[in-house]
Amino acid sequence: METSHLIWTEEKRKEAYRSGVLSVRDTECRSPEGKTKTFTVIDAADWVIVVPVIKTREGTRFLMVRQWRHGARELSLEFPGGVIENGESAEAGAARELAEETAYQAGKLRSLGSMNPNPALMSNQVHFYLAEDLSPLPGQNLDEDEFVDAVLVPRGEVMTGMGGKPYIHALTATALALYLCGTRPDWPENPADFQASPVS
Repeated sequence: METSHLIWTEEKRKEAYRSGVLSVRDTECRSPEGKTKTFTVIDAADWVIVVPVIKTREGTRFLMVRQWRHGARELSLEFPGGVIENGESAEAGAARELAEETAYQAGKLRSLGSMNPNPALMSNQVHFYLAEDLSPLPGQNLDEDEFVDAVLVPRGEVMTGMGGKPYIHALTATALALYLCGTRPDWPENPADFQASPVS
């Protein structure tokens, strides 16, 4: 598929702001037609989000976390996750964040995929993992500025509640979608079903 008519080329960049969690840069790019324009890009470390699943007699439960989100200025019920540390693999970050926030460890971790959280503005990736065969740890290991409750939520409640409060984190919806795609036994087997075609 020919895509050269869509691709911009970065010609120079300048950092405009830096904090402990992200930096902002102005990037001057040349369009496929040769014109230049400056865009704003946010650089940050990669993140990880974990979908922890516990099967009980009453049905499947998600192990989720409730915490205050400063951007939204309200409580959010979401899957555990956080920033991948320097030199840490995505899988190791997933195991660590799960243990720190929920006081559970996974006997089995499986990648559900990776995505850019907002490709229009951000350069980092978020990596999603399914956590199964969970076993409890002595307690949470939170940062000094973290206040987190771990809660078990029925899968059906999450499915019907997604898209409204308290499920306000868009990446939790993405994680749920990837979990459903990765665990459906009736998913199409024909690779052609997954291929995009140009609109005529």
